[in-house]
Amino acid sequence: MEALPKLSFFSKLLFLLSFFSLSSSSSSSMSSLLHPSIADSAKLHRNYTAISDFRLLNRRKLLDCPHIINPSVKLTVVSASESLLNEEFINVTVSGVSIPSIEHWVAMITPSKANVDSCPLNEGLYLQTGDLSRLPLLCHYPVKAAYLRSDPDYLRCKRSECRVRSGGRCLQKTCNATLSFHVVNFRTDVEFALFGGGFATPCLLLRSQPRTFQNPNAPLYGLLSATDSTGTSMRLSWVSGDKNPQQLKYGQHGTTQTSQVSSFSQNDMCNTPSIQSPAKDFGWHDPGFIHSAVMTQLQPSATFSYQYGSDQVGWSDEATFTTPPAGGDENDFHFLAFGDMGKAPLDSSSVEHYIQPGSISVVNGMAEEVESRKVDAVFHIGDISYATGFLVEWDFFLHLIKPIASRVAYMTAIGNHERDYDQSGSVYRLPDSGGECGVPYETYFQMPTPGKDQPWYAIEMASVHFTVVSTEHPFTPGSPQYEWMKKDMASVNRSRTPWLVFTGHRPMYSSTRGFIPSVDPNFVAAVEPLLLQNKVDLVLFGHVHNYERTCSVFNNVCRGMPFKDINGIDTYDHNNYTAPVHAVIGMAGFSLDEFHTFAERWSLARVAKFGYLRGHATKEKLSLEMVNAVTRAVEDSFSIIKAPIQ
Repeated sequence: MEALPKLSFFSKLLFLLSFFSLSSSSSSSMSSLLHPSIADSAKLHRNYTAISDFRLLNRRKLLDCPHIINPSVKLTVVSASESLLNEEFINVTVSGVSIPSIEHWVAMITPSKANVDSCPLNEGLYLQTGDLSRLPLLCHYPVKAAYLRSDPDYLRCKRSECRVRSGGRCLQKTCNATLSFHVVNFRTDVEFALFGGGFATPCLLLRSQPRTFQNPNAPLYGLLSATDSTGTSMRLSWVSGDKNPQQLKYGQHGTTQTSQVSSFSQNDMCNTPSIQSPAKDFGWHDPGFIHSAVMTQLQPSATFSYQYGSDQVGWSDEATFTTPPAGGDENDFHFLAFGDMGKAPLDSSSVEHYIQPGSISVVNGMAEEVESRKVDAVFHIGDISYATGFLVEWDFFLHLIKPIASRVAYMTAIGNHERDYDQSGSVYRLPDSGGECGVPYETYFQMPTPGKDQPWYAIEMASVHFTVVSTEHPFTPGSPQYEWMKKDMASVNRSRTPWLVFTGHRPMYSSTRGFIPSVDPNFVAAVEPLLLQNKVDLVLFGHVHNYERTCSVFNNVCRGMPFKDINGIDTYDHNNYTAPVHAVIGMAGFSLDEFHTFAERWSLARVAKFGYLRGHATKEKLSLEMVNAVTRAVEDSFSIIKAPIQ
C-alpha cells in the first residue's frame, strides 16, 4: 500500500474539516473509503471490550519490509532484570547493520502482539487529536519511537564489528546503535520493533521477544483529591491490573478503608456513527482497574502517612500527605494553579504522541514546592494529559505527576482535550478528545461533582471559595450547569470565605495570535454577567498556552486599575469592587502561543514562558505570582486586597 503524500498544515486542516463533514453520511459510505481489511476489522471488532482476550491478538496479518534484511542484524533489549520493573530505562541495541540509514527507527509496542503494519489511511483518524506532527501511521499506535540516528555514533558507524576478515584486514564491517526508552508499568507486555522506511512509509524489519512486568497488578500512581470543604476527608485513587478490592491504610493507628473499583472499555469510548475514533481503534490500551477509597476523620492542615495495595498484589511505598485547611479557617492558604500541562518523554531521544515540552520543568518546579510543604492544594484547570484517545499516555501522565498528586489535593477541571467530540453532548463539535469524551478523565480524577458527566463543583479552602466549571458542557441560561453556578456563587458567605475564585478551561479574555479564535463570545455573553453580579475576585482560565493578566475588566472595558504598593506590586483594591481580574495560566507544558504585537487596553501583563501560578491567601489579601518553571524566577506578581467583613 502506498503512503499518502505529506500534507501542509493548511491542507491537513482542510482535510480534517472535510473528514468531519462526513459525520452526517452513513457508515457504509465511510467504509467504502477504507481499505477492505481496515473496514472489515473495524466492523468485526467494534463490540470487543478492554477486558477481553482480543487485545492480545493481531487485528490482521503483519507485513514485512519488501526487501531482504541482512541476517546479521540483531535487536537486543537490556533491562534491569528479565521482567520489567514498575519504572526503568531500557537500552535497545541494534547491531549488524551493513549500511546505516536515516530511515531506521525503533518502536516500543504494548501489548506485544499488536499489529504494527503501516496504515496510512489512519491519518484522517489521527488528525482528530490535533497533533499534526509527522509520526508513524500504524494500525496500532506505538507507545514510543526513536530513530537510530539519535545515537550520534550510528550513521558514521563509530561503533562497529568486523564480520569478515582476511589477511588482518576487515572486509565487512557492520554498525551498531543503542537507544534508551523510559518504561512505566502498563500492565501488558512490551515488545520492541525495528522499522525501515522512516515514519512516512514504515515497514517491519525485526521484532524482539516480549517482556512482561514483574507485577502487572502492582498498585501505582496514588492520586489525592479533596472530597469536601471540611479538610477532614480525602480521596485516594490508584491504578492496578487487579480487579479485586484493595486496602488503603492511613494514620497513626493504621485505619483501613476498602477500595471501590472501576474501569472503562472500548465500548465506553465515543465516535460518530460514521467515523471510528482513535480511542476506539488504534489508540486503545487496557486501562486496568482504578481503585478509590476515602480517608475520613482527618484533621485540616495536618500531615498523615498512608499505604495502599493488598497482600495479593503487593503494597505501595509508605508516603505522607497534607490535608488542606477547612473552608472558613483563619489559616493562611497556599496553592498552585495552571492549565494545559500534559507530559513529555523522560528519555531524550524518543517521540510520543502529543509531547508537551514544558511539562517536565513545570512538574519539577511544583514538586520542589510541594516537598518543602509550602503547598496546600493544586488546581489543574483542563487539558490534563493530552492522551486524546491514546490511552497508554494516561499511565505516563499519572507517573509524572505522582510527586505532586500523591502529597496534596490535586483538583482538576475538564478541558477540550478530555471531553470534546462531535455528537457527544459537548458544546464544541470538535474531535479534541480523540473519542475519550471525558470517560478516562472522570475515572482517574474523581472530583466532588454532582454526577456522571457533570464535571463542575465548588470547594472551599481557608478563605477561598473555588467555583470550578466545565467550559465544554452547556453553560447558557436554563442549562443544568448555568443554574448550578448561579446558585453556587450566590450562596457564598463572604464573611467566611471572602475570596471568590472562578475557574474553568476556556478563557474570556486573550490577546494571543492564532488561526482559531481562543475566546467564545457565547460563553462570555452567558457567564460574564454572573461574575460581575456575584463580585468574583479572580478568574483563572487555561486553553491559551501562555500567561496573561487583565485589569478589573467587564465587557472588554477596564472598570478598575491596580495601584503600586510599596514594593511596586500591582494591587487591586476590592474594597471598592468594580469587576473581576482575569488571568490566563495555560503555560504549564504545551508549546507556547505568541501574543499579538498590539496589546488590548485590558491586558496588563503578558508572559510567554513555561510556569505556574503560585497563590497565597489570607482573609485580607490574595497574592499571586507567575513562576518561571525553568529559572524559578517570578515573572509577574499581583495582589487583591479587601478589608474583612465584620
